[in-house]
Amino acid sequence: MAWFKRDKKSIEQSTPPEERKVRTEGLWVKCESCRTTVFRKDLEANFLVCPKCGFHFKMNAKQRLEMLLDGRWTEHDARMTSTDPLNFVDTKPYATRLKEARKKLGMNDAIITAEGQLAGRPVVCCAMEFNFIGGSMGAVVGEKVTRGIELALDTRQPLIVVSCSGGARMMEGTISLMQLAKVSAALARLDDAKVPYISVLTDPTTGGVTASFAMLGDLNIGEPGALIGFAGPRVIEQTIRQTLPDGFQRSEFLLEHGFLDAVVPRKELKSFIASSLDLLLS
Repeated sequence: MAWFKRDKKSIEQSTPPEERKVRTEGLWVKCESCRTTVFRKDLEANFLVCPKCGFHFKMNAKQRLEMLLDGRWTEHDARMTSTDPLNFVDTKPYATRLKEARKKLGMNDAIITAEGQLAGRPVVCCAMEFNFIGGSMGAVVGEKVTRGIELALDTRQPLIVVSCSGGARMMEGTISLMQLAKVSAALARLDDAKVPYISVLTDPTTGGVTASFAMLGDLNIGEPGALIGFAGPRVIEQTIRQTLPDGFQRSEFLLEHGFLDAVVPRKELKSFIASSLDLLLS
């Protein structure tokens, strides 16, 4: 008589094999500059700056506001949305691009206008979102920046705009180009009223955004290594038939040639802006 009875069935495992695998996807990030692998939480704690080489990763608009503003802030004009006045189609309809971007990002266009405090100072802050159709400026972005300027003018609060954009939104044609003049005119009124405006230019800031509000600050600040210009370097090289110098259109190059007032690492940006506002408001 057998003391034991063998069960032909395999031992059931409480956890399926696929669930027992170590989940490491997304926990590590490779630096685009030095190729060092960085733990994502360490990178986020360092304001998305590589701890080894100082490379500045892209931040989204909400991260920018959370970095610059103290605690809670109030968003303005969040429900404003673009239309498709030209029924524009390239590889896909513009209306489809808008719908997909809104669903993916949970925001209605490529900028957030917020009212809050920076180091205890009340400010109006606009932050652009590159992941929304390249941070391009159409009618809504232009209108929201203009309304942000008018809010700063009415409340006499300093204005801060963080630019991250490929330029004017071609899908809206002349309507997008009109925003350059509209925003610039509003900034002229802000300047007449002696209300400070600080422009922060991040990677990339190009096209119509550079040609309008991004370069019109009382203080123009670039992040390290940011690409800043109107046309891209490849277009310029093909036009002038010359090889461009190293670092051309990067923030350090622009600072050296007088197009920026400062290049400030991200970890120092909030305190630098706070000190600058003390100077501008004195």
